[in-house]
Amino acid sequence: MVAGTAPAGAVGGEPAPRMRLVLADYLTLGNALCGFMAVWHLAAAQVGQIAAGISGPLGRSELAVAVILLLLAAAFDLFDGRVARKLGGSGMGAELDNLADVISFGFAPAFFVVTWGTLGPEDRSVLPLVAAAAVLLAVVVRLARFSCQTPANDNFTGMPCPFGAMAVITVVLLDPPLYVGIGAVLLIAWLMVSQVEYPKPRGRTAYMVLAWIMVSVACLAGWAMDAPMADALLYAGAVPVLLLILLVPFYVLATRQQHRRDEEEALRAVGES
Repeated sequence: MVAGTAPAGAVGGEPAPRMRLVLADYLTLGNALCGFMAVWHLAAAQVGQIAAGISGPLGRSELAVAVILLLLAAAFDLFDGRVARKLGGSGMGAELDNLADVISFGFAPAFFVVTWGTLGPEDRSVLPLVAAAAVLLAVVVRLARFSCQTPANDNFTGMPCPFGAMAVITVVLLDPPLYVGIGAVLLIAWLMVSQVEYPKPRGRTAYMVLAWIMVSVACLAGWAMDAPMADALLYAGAVPVLLLILLVPFYVLATRQQHRRDEEEALRAVGES
C-alpha cells in the first residue's frame, strides 16, 4: 500500500462499513422471516379452506397463529437496534431493517386486510384491496422518509410501522362492519405518513412495550384456544392497542405544550429578577 492512501473500500479516509452479518442483523432477519411465515400461514389456511369447500372467514386459530408471528416480528424489530448499539452493527443493518419492515409491517398486514375483506359473509367490493394497498404504500413511503431524515428528537414523525401493523390487525380481528373497518384501516395508513408524533420506546419504555407484546400474545393464545371468556381476552388485547395509538399523540402534544409553558415562565422569572 502506498503511504498516505486509504485502504481499499474506504470512503473519504474512513474505513468501509462491515458487510458481514452480525447478531443484530440476524434479529432483523428473524423479523422478516416471521412476517413471511405469517403471510404463508394465512395463504395456506385460505387455500385449504377453499379446497375443503368451506366458505366464510378464517377460523380464530389460523388468525391467532399469524398474529402471534407478527408480534414476534415486532419483538425482533424492537431489539435489533438496541443490540446493534450495544454490540455493533454492520453496514447493511439499516437497509435490512427497512426491507424486513416492508415484509412484516407492510405486506403482511395488507394481506390480513385482503383476507378479511374477501372471505367475510358480506358481498365484498374492491374497497378491501384499496385499503390494503394504502397500508402497504404508507409503510413504503414512511420507511423511505425515515431513511432520509436525520434523527432530531425523541419522537417519530408519523405512527411507527410496527404499531401501525398491530393496529390494522386489531381492526381485522375485531371484524367490524365493512365500511367501518375500511375507514379505520385508511385512518391508520394516514397516521403512518402524517406529521403526528409518537415517542420512541427507549430504556424502560422498550421493556414495557415488550411486556405489552407478551400480554397480547397470551390473550390471543387464550382466544385461539377458545378459553373461558375468549371474546373478553380478544378485547383485552385489542382495545389497549387502539387506545394507545389514538391517545399517545395527544400526550406528546400536551407534554410539549407544558414544556413550552415552563420555558416561558422560566424566562419571565429571569426577566423579572
